[in-house]
Amino acid sequence: MGVEAINTANRNQVLIVEDDAHIRRFVSINLINNGFVVSEAAFGGEAIQLFTTNRPDVVVLDIMLPDADGFEICRQLREIEPAVIIVFLTARGQDLDKIKGLEIGADDYIVKPFNPLELVARINAILRRTETALKPQRSVIQSGPIRMDLNSNKVFKHDIFIELTPKEFQLVRTFLEHPDTALSRNELLNLVWGEDYVGDPKTVDVHVRKLREKIEDDGSKPHWIETVWGVGYRFRKDG
Repeated sequence: MGVEAINTANRNQVLIVEDDAHIRRFVSINLINNGFVVSEAAFGGEAIQLFTTNRPDVVVLDIMLPDADGFEICRQLREIEPAVIIVFLTARGQDLDKIKGLEIGADDYIVKPFNPLELVARINAILRRTETALKPQRSVIQSGPIRMDLNSNKVFKHDIFIELTPKEFQLVRTFLEHPDTALSRNELLNLVWGEDYVGDPKTVDVHVRKLREKIEDDGSKPHWIETVWGVGYRFRKDG
């Protein structure tokens, strides 16, 4: 099946990348019934082409595609648009696959078989949290060399721009707004992913590890994002 073009003027556009036609249409119908504008692709190459043309807000992505690896497609989508929301929808439910998917930039990971209403709920929750996180209450938040400009939605270290995924951006903002505060994994899940998030708490560890690689001088020896053993994490204020 080829791709189905959509009107790029619409908001909350979702691109479904799934080679199983029955699952693809099943997901599409449920999203359309919940107010989304949907496009479909059965192959990785089609997905990249359609994404580049239409720039949807959300991509629902299968890992096992006929012509490509879903993990690699995720990487390519992140290179094209770092802010896109990516949700893996796959039959591969092993922890290593989940961790790998989150490490390369997925915002969520849902295992087949699944409840389509859960998928819709998770997408809506991510969109709400992203929209809320990007509404500035003050223009700049800073701690030490880490500066977040809420007008441009950018993060800098020593005035050098750091490219972050939407979830990493929200995580940095949460840390900067709670300096020198030990935050448990559950607290971070509630603050960043939302109280309605039903995913694996390991998500926090994966995102913190990736964030450390981007903002620490040495990700293996973190200075800013400290591990509080038995609790969670703490962001050090002003060094």
